[in-house]
Amino acid sequence: MKKNLVFLGMMASGKTTLAKIVAKKLGLMFVDVDSNIVKKNFMDISEIFNKKGEKFFRKEEEKETLIALKKNNCVIALGGGAFINPTIREKVLESSFSVWLDINIETLNKRIKKNNKRPLLDKDNNTPKLEKLYSDRKKIYELADHKIKCDKKSKTTLVKEIMSLYEKH
Repeated sequence: MKKNLVFLGMMASGKTTLAKIVAKKLGLMFVDVDSNIVKKNFMDISEIFNKKGEKFFRKEEEKETLIALKKNNCVIALGGGAFINPTIREKVLESSFSVWLDINIETLNKRIKKNNKRPLLDKDNNTPKLEKLYSDRKKIYELADHKIKCDKKSKTTLVKEIMSLYEKH
């Protein structure tokens, strides 16, 4: 039995996009934790943060992630902050193959400017906030089974690299 493949990393690092492609190529079910939370709550993540608060969102994130991790042979895209949660992190590390998509702050900032649905950021210059978030999360992200530097690599290259790692484990 193959383990689940779990993608983690900062917001806008490409987790959902790459996980979806890898799942399709491997013939596995794709689970997007953030998307499941949005569907369940009938609100986008920014709305959930604004109306119900980050604490509520993090509880939902834990519930949905633990449900996803009980499945087998899935490719799971976590939200940017999910792996920070000790319960989620422990379950991912014991039951799944995890990949940290590491990407530089400059690239993240460019991607975020195109999307104003990031609850912890605004649409303007987020570099200081991103640097702080990255600095806070980096030591925890480093616990993943593999780190993939995504800068200056195409989606095709990244998908091949991730699939190769997953199939070897």
